Amino acid sequence: MTWSQWANAAASACVALSSLVFVVTYTCLAPWRATVAGRHVMAVTIVIGLLGTYTVAITLWPGTAPALRVARIVVVLSMAGLLAQRTWMVIRAQRRR
Repeated sequence: MTWSQWANAAASACVALSSLVFVVTYTCLAPWRATVAGRHVMAVTIVIGLLGTYTVAITLWPGTAPALRVARIVVVLSMAGLLAQRTWMVIRAQRRR
């Protein structure tokens, strides 16, 4: 692997690990299930962590590309759905003002 591939894998591992730390911390310290915003924050963080995990996996084990590409499609579409949800949340919140 080239240095840039190693750097990409390391940065992506940092994203995955940071997401995991946040999810564990948020689960232990906050009642995140109680609000739409809390569930949304958790879902976005999980999807970002999965994207980091995918990047590490595809970089270190390129032979698993077909299976991982399907996983990436699911993760990216999940992110698109969450961003649409976030947009709708902002619109609803601003209408209440």
